[in-house]
Amino acid sequence: MLKNSYMSKFDLAGKTAIVTGGAGLLGKYFCYALADCGANVVIADINKQSAQLLAKELEIEKNIKSIGIYCDVASPDSVKGLIDMTVDSYGSIEILHNNASITATTSSDPAGFFASFEDYSLDVWREVMSVNLDGMFLMAQAVGKQMVKQGKGGSIIQTASIYGTMAPDQRIYEGSDYLGRRINTPVAYSTSKTAIVGLTKYLATYWADKNIRVNTLSPGGIENGQNDEFKLRYSARIPLGRMAEQDEMVGALLFLASDASSYMTGQNIVVDGGLSAW
Repeated sequence: MLKNSYMSKFDLAGKTAIVTGGAGLLGKYFCYALADCGANVVIADINKQSAQLLAKELEIEKNIKSIGIYCDVASPDSVKGLIDMTVDSYGSIEILHNNASITATTSSDPAGFFASFEDYSLDVWREVMSVNLDGMFLMAQAVGKQMVKQGKGGSIIQTASIYGTMAPDQRIYEGSDYLGRRINTPVAYSTSKTAIVGLTKYLATYWADKNIRVNTLSPGGIENGQNDEFKLRYSARIPLGRMAEQDEMVGALLFLASDASSYMTGQNIVVDGGLSAW
């Protein structure tokens, strides 16, 4: 008779998790989920006020410890400050959700973010890479170094995208817009997400002997402000027949963050409604 309590593998009580981009579209759901499983949650975001407000909500509603901290993941000094404050506040870091990503709404050039490949600006390319890739590198490096120092292992989850492993179907963007702006999947976005998958595999084998597990979470298209034309065209490509809801990535995150995935590293969990199964 097996006597293990398998639900206990999802228990994160006593662990500290950092979520970058924690006050963003998906970040707040991830923060709530980690707190719901008992983790202390450090919400790192360029929007300090939103991060702090969310931290207060978590402390009140989930009865855990949480702080909201300004962090520009593309800045080594800002990342160092985040790690120092986290360790000073909680003593250790067991989980990193490397989740921050630049989007059209946070880009300094929203129109340029969606430019065609032929007209894509090197400045916009570098801006996207500075957050989506350099930021991932800096955060993984800083937290991984702390985890090695602690000697207890840990879990790092890096948010990529389905377009890190497959090309976008350009046909779905015909007549499509997002918050009133014509959209596509920009070359810089897709390329940066592909690089994240490669970084994950490298780090998974690099830190395997330290029991630091590194995995990727790749969401499919999530409904959030797209026009009906886009939603119809995108959903027609999905075996489940619809876009994802914002909380449907949470289960995969909790699995990767917890001991439920203790024998998994270097993997890419794709949550895409079956798109990549065609």
